[in-house]
Amino acid sequence: MRLLAAIAFLLLSGLPASSQLPALHSLTQVRDEITRRESSSDPDWRNGNRDARAIEPGETLVIADLKGPGEITHIWCTVAAGEPQYSRLLVLRMYWDGEQHPSVECPLGDFFGLGHGWDVSYDSLPVRVTANGRARNCYWVMPFRKSARITVTNEGHLRVRSFYYYVDWRQLPRLPANTPYFHAMYRQEFPTVMGRNYLIADIEGRGHYVGTVLSCRQLSKWWWGEGDDFFFIDGEREPSLRGTGTEDYFCDAWGFRQHSGPFYGVPLMEGDSVGARSSAFRWHINDPISFRKSLRLEIEHKGATVKPDGSMQSGFEEREDDFSSVAFWYQLEPHKPYPPLPKGYARVFHTAANGGTEAETLVDKVTVTAGRVERQELPLFSAGAQLFWTPESEGQALSIPVEVKQYGRYVLFLVTTYSFDYGIFQVELNGKPLGVTFDLYARNPFLHEQVVELGFLEPGTYTLTLRNRGKNEASKGHFLGIDALFVRRMAR
Repeated sequence: MRLLAAIAFLLLSGLPASSQLPALHSLTQVRDEITRRESSSDPDWRNGNRDARAIEPGETLVIADLKGPGEITHIWCTVAAGEPQYSRLLVLRMYWDGEQHPSVECPLGDFFGLGHGWDVSYDSLPVRVTANGRARNCYWVMPFRKSARITVTNEGHLRVRSFYYYVDWRQLPRLPANTPYFHAMYRQEFPTVMGRNYLIADIEGRGHYVGTVLSCRQLSKWWWGEGDDFFFIDGEREPSLRGTGTEDYFCDAWGFRQHSGPFYGVPLMEGDSVGARSSAFRWHINDPISFRKSLRLEIEHKGATVKPDGSMQSGFEEREDDFSSVAFWYQLEPHKPYPPLPKGYARVFHTAANGGTEAETLVDKVTVTAGRVERQELPLFSAGAQLFWTPESEGQALSIPVEVKQYGRYVLFLVTTYSFDYGIFQVELNGKPLGVTFDLYARNPFLHEQVVELGFLEPGTYTLTLRNRGKNEASKGHFLGIDALFVRRMAR
């Protein structure tokens, strides 16, 4: 009766019973195993409550160092960190059986299904995120024969105050000879490269592919996801698995909207404007993709593009957008080493990834209608400093000269500070408002990147202006802080 009740509950909750019955059925068998756990519990567990670990900038925390044979069955973690987009700045690595190169190497948030360093709750079968995106759970089974080592590295500027974790696993007498190892690999292209498909996975060995997380930050307006997916299995020249559109691969249709379910979902969807972010997941649990020698997964980066007059050129053209992804799979043989993981802020800010300008170096070039402009030193900023302006009232403006050497479409990347005494600012180019306004008030300081469409520009020197349009009623001032900026010419 209890088993029937459990099945009924799963059906009513929307989770397919077919995906749950094997696990439920296994509970009727006595297990030849020892249940184990690694956690951040206070070593003085009888008297203390210091149940978390701090991670200093550049420091690596070992959260599990296990002796096999065994299987990890559940990982939970939550983080208290003052740095924005911390989950992109924390790197999760997993090593099986003493291997030199990790089988899992991924920013923490992306591993748990959400890119951009953002915290959003969602549900799926192998991954569930709650507590407004801050309680992360993973149920992928991760077998190992000799050892398992899991680490978390802080590649940000600020200390992680508290990292709480559980790693639940079972110690086994043996594993079947054909048991594969779990893998997850992160990739990014900021932006995607014109003339070639975006590469999600390039695997050598024997195994099966089990999941994809794809995140996009739009650098042009309108729909970005018209590209098809292609799986090349065992060295195929023609892919035997061919898709019909990005949203179709992620089991959706007619674009994306925010939702989640057992096998697919879109936890984040901000719309179709410049700078809008989205993240989608697709778990191949009932339909794993088997390969004997190799597997290569590519996806086109196509969608609507813009003419110089602002109208739509086509709904199916190559686009430059910022793509990042995680590929999940199991394989028998040792994997080939992954490409180097982009470091720290190169995963967060486009400026850091593409040689942007540190705004504090422009203090002598900017002009203001009122207030003081200076270099402000703080460890939060990308080079330890920012450009800091202190206007006193609404309507005052700061201007920066921007040189354009070649005709084309340009996008501005602007890393600004949010704080308790910051104002609301409108972006103008040569005195013309661009329709973009930022409210930079926040109770606690953090950095965030703004993406602004400048449009098609002729060669020349332009004046980029940030004009104060008041302040949030909770803010104590009209101030502005700029950490970095970058004006990029796009291919389209």
